Amino acid sequence: MSDHLFSDLKRLFSLILLVLLLATPSQAAELYVGAATTDITPKLPVSLTGQMRTRIAKKVESPVTATALVVESREGDKSLEHAVFVSCDLVCIRGGIHEAVREKLKGKVPGLDLKKVIMNATHTHTAPTMIEGRYTLPETGVTKPAEFVEFAAQKIADAIIEAWNNRQPGRVGWGLGHAVVAQNRRALYEGGWAKMYGSTSVKDFRGIEGYEDHGVEVLFFWNNEDKLIATAVNVACPAQAVEGRSAVNADYWHPVRETLKKKYGDQLCVLGWTGAGGDQVPRPMYRKSAEARMMKLRELTLLEEISRRIVNAWEEAYAGAQQEKHADPVLKHEVRTIELPRQIVSDEDYARVKKEVVAYADDPSKVWIKNWKQRVLDRYDAQHAGTEKPYEMELHTLRLGDVALATNDFELFTDFGTQMKSRSPALQTFVIQLCGPGSYVPSERAVRGGSYSAIIESNNVGPQGGQVLTEETLKSINGQFKKSSSD
Repeated sequence: MSDHLFSDLKRLFSLILLVLLLATPSQAAELYVGAATTDITPKLPVSLTGQMRTRIAKKVESPVTATALVVESREGDKSLEHAVFVSCDLVCIRGGIHEAVREKLKGKVPGLDLKKVIMNATHTHTAPTMIEGRYTLPETGVTKPAEFVEFAAQKIADAIIEAWNNRQPGRVGWGLGHAVVAQNRRALYEGGWAKMYGSTSVKDFRGIEGYEDHGVEVLFFWNNEDKLIATAVNVACPAQAVEGRSAVNADYWHPVRETLKKKYGDQLCVLGWTGAGGDQVPRPMYRKSAEARMMKLRELTLLEEISRRIVNAWEEAYAGAQQEKHADPVLKHEVRTIELPRQIVSDEDYARVKKEVVAYADDPSKVWIKNWKQRVLDRYDAQHAGTEKPYEMELHTLRLGDVALATNDFELFTDFGTQMKSRSPALQTFVIQLCGPGSYVPSERAVRGGSYSAIIESNNVGPQGGQVLTEETLKSINGQFKKSSSD
């Protein structure tokens, strides 16, 4: 056979093979969705966390809940990828609750990768305490932190199982609205120093320290009957409107959920995702009298006013998302542990904090503050002994169609979230903070200004670690958006 004839036959064979491949029916990946909500309000009285003082709640102003969302990509009966999100009305994901939930799920959910269960807190400061010894509590008559963790972990595990078993073919959409919720809570003064919640009416006030992100990123999930069954709402602000009260309260997420359910049905599961907002608060830093007057004229409480703004932004996003519903989006989920450098304790900070620990030692009402400062001394000793290890964080990044999602453990200052969203290749990027025990990660300018949230007591991980987190997050997202033959 001549080389010319062999070459012609080879080209013909390749052409026939291509035609056969194109003619063979192929099944595209299909999205499956499941959701469930559970009440995690414990038996009263109960200790509340989020302040430096002991508070015992004897009433419930609004229940604290946990909402589970399962998203899965399938090809026929084969599961290709999945993720489980759980939004919790808690201050942080601490006290071993994440580990307890995963432990309770072992062997009960065939096909579920426990590493892909993500929990986040809305950061309400009127939710139960989860760490023993954080406050001085009565010996009896109060639900203890360990009791709450056990109770809530079981309820959350049951909700995940329910959501997993409820998976059904569905569609997803994404949208963007805007709402003035987050307001930077760090006031700047002449000389460059700053103060959280500092007065803005004094002579040496010079401005607000940082940026405020008023974007509201939203995901929507429908079943095949076009019924809206779940939505995830990403607001770059913690739920701290009523943080000082001594009653159980889910803060502004409760009226948001109730308003949306009233309009779209009780079947709607609403997840609150707190974006990068470690330097934010949902209360005004100035124009306070004007804001109060307008709420009075509207006959709204602060929680109702914030809810009104978020729901309006949600409706803006919904109007667009309804026009583009995706039944077969790309779903990629990467889980890995990253190491972040810890903030170094200076000799000056050590000397200052050591004196303060001694001053608080004999006052049981100051146990939170004493322990908070003692941890700085322990870190200093570990750093000088060479035994301190980097902060290990479980990083989740996901691609869902055109959007990206990324988690972190912290109260991450908004500057880092802005970087992630601006540099991400995704159409929209959802940053979900407080997926771990918390602690602030401040910007460099905040550290220069000082004050609570940007001092060594507040910062296990500092600006350097925040930048490492940003780069690692973007590296993972960029990898998920690289074009491949399967896209």
